[in-house]
Amino acid sequence: MLDSYSALAGQFFGVISLILCLLAFASKRDERLMGLLLSANVAFALQFVLFESWTAAALTVLVIVRIALARRYPGSKGVMAGVLVASGVAALLTWQGWADFPAIVAMTVGTVGMFLFHGISMRICLGLAALSWFLSHALVGSVGGMLAEALVFVTNAITIYRLERARRRYPQAFE
Repeated sequence: MLDSYSALAGQFFGVISLILCLLAFASKRDERLMGLLLSANVAFALQFVLFESWTAAALTVLVIVRIALARRYPGSKGVMAGVLVASGVAALLTWQGWADFPAIVAMTVGTVGMFLFHGISMRICLGLAALSWFLSHALVGSVGGMLAEALVFVTNAITIYRLERARRRYPQAFE
């Protein structure tokens, strides 16, 4: 019975994460995107803990740290390298098999995107990270995770289109 409560609680936090991710990627403002992603990843970390998926939980906690650091130190290659090293160590300590590899790719691409890029370029990296997370969820059989990442990818793609359209109409605003 306890397992069903954990699974139900995990599903609850997954739905909360999904809603927050959709709101984040629908935003045209980078600051709002980052803030909502912080909240979504807290809920995802709780979900992974409840499902006892330790590798995903560890990397998700580092995603939270990464988002906070990328907001505070945008463009810092040293801080970015520290996040990448911490991610590698966490992955080595929690490695369960090749199904963990797409999560490592997602963490790496997302980290580079958040520290080195902004606007459309950052969202392209985050879209690639979402595809990697999608594959990670598919390899472990998480239908809810696949749905969340697919919806995040589509929402992100629409926002990229909206930003590109705005950039063409108002190029002076993007200088």
